Amino acid sequence: MARTSELRRRGVSRDELSRAVHSGEVLRPRQGVYALPDTAEAWIHAASHGGTVGCAQAAAAHGLWVLELPSTNHIWMGAAGTPRSQCDACVLHWDEGHVRVGEAAPVPNALLQIAACCGEDTFFTALESALRQSLLSPAGLIWLRRHLPTSMRWLVAFARADADSGLESLIRLRLHRIGISVRTQVHVSGVGEVDLVIGDFLIVEADGRENHAREKERSKDLRRDAAAAAAGYTTLRFTYELIVDEWHLVEAAIRGAVARGAHLAPAV
Repeated sequence: MARTSELRRRGVSRDELSRAVHSGEVLRPRQGVYALPDTAEAWIHAASHGGTVGCAQAAAAHGLWVLELPSTNHIWMGAAGTPRSQCDACVLHWDEGHVRVGEAAPVPNALLQIAACCGEDTFFTALESALRQSLLSPAGLIWLRRHLPTSMRWLVAFARADADSGLESLIRLRLHRIGISVRTQVHVSGVGEVDLVIGDFLIVEADGRENHAREKERSKDLRRDAAAAAAGYTTLRFTYELIVDEWHLVEAAIRGAVARGAHLAPAV
């Protein structure tokens, strides 16, 4: 996707552009903006309104872990965009910045929009994903915190850059809300790195969708759990679906294990 000025700099004439649009080789979603026919609909829709993809869609385009994608198109207009018309099938975002055709909303803007639209869980997991991938500069983090609602600024201070996955971030946040502290990416002798540890001896592992589908990975996980059990640890292992869709079961299991003292050193 590109503006007329960029294509002209690359040597494409106006006549060539007109012929390409007429033949269907190129689309023109808005005056002065061109795209190839295989461009995703969300990008075409955003360009037609003079903006670009924003919110969770932009976060996904940057490669961030996104808990929930909205069912409607979210468009970042910058601070002074002019939509083509009223859009009942999309959400427009007007936070500051300069929209660049063909580029998703910058990571700080995308995160701010997620905070407004998707709630704490989706915001926090995307934030830790950005930190883990070094996609959020110190200046960007300061800007984000300054523009967040006061009630959500604590999430920036709570975020870390060492979360191995969005599921790990989600578990840590949800357990924090109920007063359970965890350590992340802990090395256990004879087992290796585990996702989270509560207390000294309760391991919590989060299996992503890809792990659940691979028998070889499943066997490896079970061997690790056996080694942990031999060393006195209790391991609670949860799938993506349980963590995301049936959190009440996960929380009940963890609360029960803590109530039984599974997180404490075994009696000698």
